[in-house]
Amino acid sequence: MATVVPVVVLLFELVVLLALVGLLLYALGVWSARPAVPPAAGRQRLSGREQARLADAVARARWTPAHDEVDGETRVLLRRSYPGPDGLPVVLEERVYTAFSSADPAWESLFTEAMSAARFRCSFLNAEESAG
Repeated sequence: MATVVPVVVLLFELVVLLALVGLLLYALGVWSARPAVPPAAGRQRLSGREQARLADAVARARWTPAHDEVDGETRVLLRRSYPGPDGLPVVLEERVYTAFSSADPAWESLFTEAMSAARFRCSFLNAEESAG
């Protein structure tokens, strides 16, 4: 009987410790899965007229070619955007059309051809969207 009591107490302490560790891991998982910023923080509700104006601007969004450089690689992009209230483009969608090394000796010709092909693709996408 004298050796049974310490074993039972030890098992009870182990169960409590495991329950606390599990609770801590659960709380950490819930905390890390929450959004960093609440959904409506910093945004104000649009009036009906502003919503209609925004919907009209989004409906008139156009595809345009663009390019950038990321990690030593030049990317030619297709961007669907509309002019925002401040005149700057608001990008709705961005697709990588092609990418090549920025250190390539034939960079200029690759870039010129890729931008030309991207312009053609954008004109096709814009025609496709306006038709249907």
